[in-house]
Amino acid sequence: MFNKKRVLAAGAFAASAAIVLAGCSSSEPEAGATYDPDEKVTLDLAFWGNDVRAELYNEAIAAFNEEYPNIKVNASFLDFPAFWEKRQTEAAGKNLPDVMQFDYSYLRQYSQNGLLLDLDPYLGEIIQTDPLPQNILDIGVVNDTTYGIATSTNAWGLFSNPVLLETAGVENFAGGTWEEYTDWMGEVTDAAGGAFWGGGDYTGRIQNFELQLRAEGDVLFTEEGEAGFDEDRLAAFWEEGQPIRDGIGIPQQRVEEVAPKGGFDSALTASELVWDNFGSGYLGGLGEGYTELNLIAPPITEEGAKDLYLKPSMLHTISANTEHPEAAATLVDFLVNSPQSGEIFGTNRGLPASETALEAAELDPISQQVKDYEESIADRLGDAPPVPIIGYGTLEEKFRQLGTELNFGTITVDEAVTQFFAEMDVVLNQ
Repeated sequence: MFNKKRVLAAGAFAASAAIVLAGCSSSEPEAGATYDPDEKVTLDLAFWGNDVRAELYNEAIAAFNEEYPNIKVNASFLDFPAFWEKRQTEAAGKNLPDVMQFDYSYLRQYSQNGLLLDLDPYLGEIIQTDPLPQNILDIGVVNDTTYGIATSTNAWGLFSNPVLLETAGVENFAGGTWEEYTDWMGEVTDAAGGAFWGGGDYTGRIQNFELQLRAEGDVLFTEEGEAGFDEDRLAAFWEEGQPIRDGIGIPQQRVEEVAPKGGFDSALTASELVWDNFGSGYLGGLGEGYTELNLIAPPITEEGAKDLYLKPSMLHTISANTEHPEAAATLVDFLVNSPQSGEIFGTNRGLPASETALEAAELDPISQQVKDYEESIADRLGDAPPVPIIGYGTLEEKFRQLGTELNFGTITVDEAVTQFFAEMDVVLNQ
C-alpha cells in the first residue's frame, strides 16, 4: 500500500467565516480495503457548476457505470454559494452526500469537525496514487490525514496583455524583482498616455504578501492557526504599493466603474497577478480583438526561493457518514484518475492533476499555456503551505477591502495594519 509522506499541505483561497458543524463518524476501514463488484449500492454525488458541467458529469457517470454497473450514482449540482449553504445544512443533520466536489477553503473546517472520511486506507488500493505526484497528494492532508484528492491544480502567475503592450510600444516584463515590476508598470503607464495603465496595486492581494513571506521562509498562517508575520512586516508590504497608488497603477475609481469586471479584463491594465487558470475568463471578458495573453512567473523576492506552490482548483472528498466507503472511493478514483474522466472533462475543472487524466484531456491553447507555465516554474515550486485556517476567507476579504481604502487614500498604512490585526485577532481566537 502507498506510504504517504506526512507533510503539511495547503493553498490559500477564499473561504467563508467559520461556522460550527456537527461532527460525524463512521467505522474505521481496514487497510487494503477493496470494492466488491457484486455489491449493489447507491451513492449521492454533489458538485457545483452549471448546465455544461452537469452534462459532463452525466457523461462521466455513464462511463463509470460501464465499468461498475452495480454502483448507481445520483448526482446533483448548484451554483457555488448555494452548494455550500446546502452542505452546511446537511452537515448539521449528519447527512452529507457520499461523494462531494470540494473547495480547498472548507477542507480544514469540515475535516476537523469529523465530517470527512479518512482516505489514507484507500490510497494505493482503490484510489490510485501512481498518477498523482506527491505534492498533489499532500494537498489534501490536514493534521497528517488525507481527506481530499485534488482533481486539478493551479499556481500564482503574472498575465500581461500583448495587444496593450504593442500599443504602448513596451516589451513584456522580462522578470525580476517586485521593484523592477513596479518600474515596468510605470513605463507602460507613461507610454499609454492615460489610455490604460501598467497594472494595479499588487499589495491589495494577500497572495502576493504570502509569496514574499514564503520567499523569506515564513508562512501566512501556521498549522496551529498563528500568524507568520508581525505588524512591521505587513506595514512594509503595504508601503511597497505607495508608488503604484501615486500614479503608476490604475486609479481605484476606474476599477469601481468597470466592476464586476476588473481592470485587466476591461483592457485598462496591461498586467495582472492572479491564479493561472483565470486566463480563459480574461480572454472572454476582453472579447473580440484579444486572442492570447502572456503568462510568466511573478516577481522574485529572493533568487532561488521556493515561493510558488500548486493549489487545487477543487478536490473530491467522501462523507465520514457514508455507508459505502469502498464504492465511494472507487467513484473518486474514476473521477480523478481515469482516462475517460480526463477525456470528458478536459480542463472544465482546471488542469487535471492526475497524469493519466491529463494525458487523455484535449487542451485548448490557453490550457496548454497553463500546462507549459506550471512546468516552467518547477524550480520555484515548494511545499504547499498549511491548509487554510478556518476563517481565512474573512481575512482575505478584509485584506482586499483595506487595499481598496489605501488606493482611495481614505486610510493610512498604519491604520490599515491596526485594523487587519484587530480582525485577525477575532478570527484566530474565535
